Amino acid sequence: MPPATKPSSPCTKLCVLDAATDLCRGCGRSRDEIAAWGSMPEARRRAIMAGLEVRMRDAHLIPREEPLPS
Repeated sequence: MPPATKPSSPCTKLCVLDAATDLCRGCGRSRDEIAAWGSMPEARRRAIMAGLEVRMRDAHLIPREEPLPS
């Protein structure tokens, strides 16, 4: 059996929920998304990750011209 792969994650180790948006300031996920992340199918995780940069910009968690940390 092949080794288990680690689930993809946008976590930047800056785990602070923004009081105004309830989004993580490091990755842009909601509290509910963070809590359910480990049990989500990989396709759902990838779909959420695809929208995080726009979500964070719209919530003013990152400036419009600044790229997301990698």
